Amino acid sequence: MAQLKESPSQTAGPYVHIGCTPGHAGLGGSDLGASMKTGPVQGQEIAVCGTITDGADDPLTDALVEIWQADANGVYPGTTGADPNFTGWGRKPTDEVTGEFRFDTVKPGLVPYPDGRLQAPHVTVWIVARGINLGLHTRLYFADEQEANGTDPILSSIADESRRATLLALPDGPDRYRFDIRLQGADETVFFDM
Repeated sequence: MAQLKESPSQTAGPYVHIGCTPGHAGLGGSDLGASMKTGPVQGQEIAVCGTITDGADDPLTDALVEIWQADANGVYPGTTGADPNFTGWGRKPTDEVTGEFRFDTVKPGLVPYPDGRLQAPHVTVWIVARGINLGLHTRLYFADEQEANGTDPILSSIADESRRATLLALPDGPDRYRFDIRLQGADETVFFDM
């Protein structure tokens, strides 16, 4: 059988906001993923805020951030017993000046790993922007979940313990967490090859 060539990578281009968040781009309508809550939700409601910076420590003002997570009981949407008022998925563009993003969500519960061990409460994060050929995948863990973080199979698989800190969202006020993402350089966020 003939070996097919891989298609060349393409960056998200300067129009990612128009296609994925037309409301944010001023084209009207509401954007998919703008709200993760469709009614009263179960569990602790939180805000996750952060800034994405590049290797020169400048804010990425044209990035798109998506998150996926379980509900407060550790159940993913679409699964029996999931919170019917929680979508588990959000999409936000970064601010055009500051590179900030914010998600109003719930603190997720423990989720089973395929081998049955429990994973610490976490949020899966995906980033795309001009100049990024393939979307970047990472995880957000909560710094105030030390016991669960200590036994999480993914977090503990990162050999360099100092690098694990790049995945920790820090408490930043009542029901608010700060998760800054650095694409390159000192304290570069750990990204996963998906």
